[in-house]
Amino acid sequence: MKKNFFLSLLLAIPIGLFAQGNKARNPIIFADVPDLAMIRVGNTYYMSSTTMHMSPGLPIMKSNDLVNWQMVGYVYDTLANVPSLNLTDGKGTYGRGSWASSLRYHKGTYYVTTFAQTTGKTYIWSTKNMEKGPWRMASFTPSYHDHTLFFDENDKAYLIYGAGKLKLVELNDDLTGVRKGTTETVVIENASLPAGSNIMLGAEGSQLFKHNGKYYLFNICWPRGGMRTVIIHRADKITGPWEGRVGLQDLGVAQGGLIDTPDGRWFAYLFRDFGGVGRIPYWVPVKWEDGWPVLGENGKVPETLDLPANKSLISNIVASDDFTRKKGEAALPLVWQWNHNPDNALWSVTERKGFLRLKTGRIDTSFVLARNTLTQRTFGPESAGAAALDVSNMKEGDFAGLGLLQKNFGLVGVKVANGSKSIVMVSANTGKPIEIERVPLNKTTVYLKAECDFKNRADIAHFFYSLDGKTWAKIGEPLKMPYTIPHFMGYRFGLFNYATQTTGGFADFDYFRMEDKISEK
Repeated sequence: MKKNFFLSLLLAIPIGLFAQGNKARNPIIFADVPDLAMIRVGNTYYMSSTTMHMSPGLPIMKSNDLVNWQMVGYVYDTLANVPSLNLTDGKGTYGRGSWASSLRYHKGTYYVTTFAQTTGKTYIWSTKNMEKGPWRMASFTPSYHDHTLFFDENDKAYLIYGAGKLKLVELNDDLTGVRKGTTETVVIENASLPAGSNIMLGAEGSQLFKHNGKYYLFNICWPRGGMRTVIIHRADKITGPWEGRVGLQDLGVAQGGLIDTPDGRWFAYLFRDFGGVGRIPYWVPVKWEDGWPVLGENGKVPETLDLPANKSLISNIVASDDFTRKKGEAALPLVWQWNHNPDNALWSVTERKGFLRLKTGRIDTSFVLARNTLTQRTFGPESAGAAALDVSNMKEGDFAGLGLLQKNFGLVGVKVANGSKSIVMVSANTGKPIEIERVPLNKTTVYLKAECDFKNRADIAHFFYSLDGKTWAKIGEPLKMPYTIPHFMGYRFGLFNYATQTTGGFADFDYFRMEDKISEK
């Protein structure tokens, strides 16, 4: 009887409840991984993405199932040694740096390309080993906007680039510049036209593919009053003529390209603007009909996909760190990136074993202009970051702590003023930083925490402090986390220390711990 009862109960539960638990769910990565480019080599997928003003830059991620990704490296440590990237010009290069990469594998060599408004150059890196390098770099002018690198069957290499009006150039044999004697050619006069004539953002983000003898060019555009839209053009020759159509118009999921699986299935990799957490990747199934890739399920982005289930981002895309390093280990795991180029003389994980030391070397006036802020992505639907901070060696005017980095930033930290220390919460909710609350501190170690709620685009953060690492007190006010174009990046956890009066002090961070849940609902 009991057996029959449980059998009846199981039959009453919708089958989809079990099936969904074994399937991938969109978004594939609930974190800021925009401007995706992807290749498959054998059974291994590689993906590159935009991190703009961060250093090191142009991250490379790897997956064996198209769903669960891990960091395997960066293409460059430093894009360029210039004042704006070094945060020595008083404004930085927020929202610029390197953008929208292209990723290719051709005759045993991997190629990753990008362009940078900051330097006005196009960059092409190549390597035989995607995960270990070394990378060979070539750069040249001009900066070809949102280009796609493409090797044709005759081994000639091309770039298609631009916004609205798309152009083609042929590269020389060693990919160090445009082939002499050739000129740029307009291949599509108005690539946005399939989405209408009232366009707010002209077609850009080019990614070119070839399938069954035909060329397929993916772009993103944004009709005024509508949403971000996938545009697909098709041609028999790379020079055209090209015919275009709308490829997908749902949820604003757009910009990306095509990838196939070893067993012959096809997907489109795209991203969606999702407020303060950033631009987050979505996969969409693809079927081929009449020589066209047809995206989505009845034109919609599905919640689940016939792919393996998503695992946690923690330890793969983001990770906790106790700053203890074994012999031979890298000073910083790949999950970390500096806000702009660091001054490597002013940080260490070896001067005090098990601690990240951030030293002051100049006078700064703002969190967003301070050098050597160490960052990681926030992630959704909920994420929390906590740090333990030893403040005993801070000097008058120093400010150290844990921030959420974006234009409208928020932070909790320790300030030294008039010979005493205080825990303060600062909010730039209004666009300008304002000290919201101050609590006197009489201890040398303090614990700081930031909690982020991105569910249903709530985009709210709360800040906390603790004197024992166990009992937490809220401080300040909730931070609204809007996605702003000047920074063009999702909010990031940031460990910081800067001087406002005198240099030579330092702050020691004992650990940084991440969780995928928050206490504040």
